Amino acid sequence: MVILLDAMGGDNAPDATIKGAVRAAKEISSNIVLIGDENIINSKTKELYGKDTIKEVDSKITVKHASEQIEMCDIPTQAIKHKKDSSMVVGFNMLKNGEGDVFISAGNSGALLTGATLLVGRIKGVDRPAISPMLPAYNGQFMLMDAGANTNCKPINLVQFAQMSTIYLKNVLGLKSPRIGLLNIGTEETKGNDLVKETYELLINNSKEYGINFIGNVEGRDCFSGEVDAVITDGFTGNIFLKTVEGLGKLVKTNLTESLKKNIFTKLATVPALPMIKKFSKTMDYKQYGGALFLGVKKPVVKAHGSSDDFLFYFTLKQAEKFVQSKAVEKLKEEFEKKIKNT
Repeated sequence: MVILLDAMGGDNAPDATIKGAVRAAKEISSNIVLIGDENIINSKTKELYGKDTIKEVDSKITVKHASEQIEMCDIPTQAIKHKKDSSMVVGFNMLKNGEGDVFISAGNSGALLTGATLLVGRIKGVDRPAISPMLPAYNGQFMLMDAGANTNCKPINLVQFAQMSTIYLKNVLGLKSPRIGLLNIGTEETKGNDLVKETYELLINNSKEYGINFIGNVEGRDCFSGEVDAVITDGFTGNIFLKTVEGLGKLVKTNLTESLKKNIFTKLATVPALPMIKKFSKTMDYKQYGGALFLGVKKPVVKAHGSSDDFLFYFTLKQAEKFVQSKAVEKLKEEFEKKIKNT
């Protein structure tokens, strides 16, 4: 298996991508290709490890030269069209041509969606691919769909998000009947804007036909209850939800740490509780959940967090290997092709 990693994407690239790849290479069986400016990557490798090339650090890591990179401020469509030798476009073309099994990038989300859709292509029957990160919940986790790929959606898009979530959770995570909720400002069917109300009607009246275990509207505070497996929303709302959760997690972690270190008495009282505190901290850390899958495209694509450090890249590389091994994309293709034939 070959994992393609955009070495230039993200706030901390290429230091974080290089270090994350070196760390992951020791634990995974896949080969890793760092895509980016070879001179910069070699220079950083020399600085970090005292070696002239990354292959000297680990034989499973190689470099694919790409002279350009897509910046966060670039307009997605224009960037994909004009920056043909960017690390992102080169990565997508390698994925499309079978030179890799999965592509990871922490770069421009809009460009990643555009490139995945235009260069790799959508699964037949899927109008819009979506970003689907996993988030912590009571005694488990839940999928958020969409977390930022589609800021303007139609009801049919949200229905397809629900279908993709169901297929993924059922076939990959082994959930027999994933519980799908629609994010709303209230649980009543009369609540929400037109998009949510129309989507609710489609799901409540056709859930059996769509093969979805729709449990109704869910409010933001109920998403973490452990009683819902996937929360469906448009990308605008989903991205705000995601960033709010991340911010709250950081706040809780920071305040807890400061409180425990306040004085000698709190420090001493902390010692017996350290194992539970570490477990709680790990649960609240978004880095533990890796990147977000792009569901709906023909080949595996993973969106890493823009502020990913080397640990998160390491974790995302491990996650990407499992993503490919699960054959999630193939299962999504099969299920949507069946649905098309039966309509």
